Amino acid sequence: MESNYHTLKRTDNQLLVITHLSQLLTYVTGFGGLLAPLIIWATQKEQVDGMDAHGKSILNFQLSMLIYSIISIPLIFVFGLGILTLILVAILAFVMPIINAVKASNGELPNYPMSINFVS
Repeated sequence: MESNYHTLKRTDNQLLVITHLSQLLTYVTGFGGLLAPLIIWATQKEQVDGMDAHGKSILNFQLSMLIYSIISIPLIFVFGLGILTLILVAILAFVMPIINAVKASNGELPNYPMSINFVS
């Protein structure tokens, strides 16, 4: 007898919201904002509808913010503009996960500005 079992993805907007908000762990632990969404995405991308797209967007955003932060450190010593860049990165890294968590709760796709596409 042939097995006709197909894995159906479930809709779980709450988990998508938690994945977006887990980025804010950076402000508590310093590094959890990249690890927590990575773990959630890696373990749930096959089970939750939309998790793959949301997880990739989150990882691209977090890696982009990390690179922008690293680039701004030498700019502090050279031009003094690195401080402004760090402030902008901190504001974006705090506000955008909240905005995209609200979008995820409404079933919309995330939109992270200034993200470099590392994971596609």
